[in-house]
Amino acid sequence: MTHLLGERAVLVPVKAFARAKLRLRPTLGDEARRDLVQRMAAHVLAAAEPLPVAVVCDDPEVADWARAHGALVVWEPGRGLNGAVEAGVEHLASMGVARVVVAHSDLPRAAGLAELGPFDGVTLVPDRHGDGTNVMELPARCGFRFSYGPGSFRRHRSECERLGVPVRVLSLPSLSHDVDVPDDLRVLNLVPGAAQDTALPLSG
Repeated sequence: MTHLLGERAVLVPVKAFARAKLRLRPTLGDEARRDLVQRMAAHVLAAAEPLPVAVVCDDPEVADWARAHGALVVWEPGRGLNGAVEAGVEHLASMGVARVVVAHSDLPRAAGLAELGPFDGVTLVPDRHGDGTNVMELPARCGFRFSYGPGSFRRHRSECERLGVPVRVLSLPSLSHDVDVPDDLRVLNLVPGAAQDTALPLSG
């Protein structure tokens, strides 16, 4: 049965919790790391309200977790991040979604994913270093080729040029801080024993 989600929806790729953010191990033990990964992802899903949310994943535990949080599950095993996001956007387009907000699951200060503002082309929200792409909103059927990883912001701007679609860059503090390495925990006050971040405390 086909479900219509509306004009806009949020797509969140979520990696298996046990395998996510392994570079944080020098600072966080496995249990704390896993807990942080899950709570950041839940925070991003909440930041999508009132838009519908889909989680693209290849892990049964993540799929069950997403359903428990009220998200649609897009099951895409073996595709890698870029392939999974591309397939997720295509899936949402097939369900009648015209514009998709792609938001990564490691944004502990995420807010207002539904409030990026109207724009006909592609909106890019880079990370705080201007290197990665934390959030993107794009027409679901524009044929965008995703290229996440180091330097993705530059490549995604080039992809907009290839497609001939307008591009808008937004620098938003709530969406520019992601968590990849221990230094990101320090910047966000998410290091055990440090003053805790008000958006996403490390415990509790």
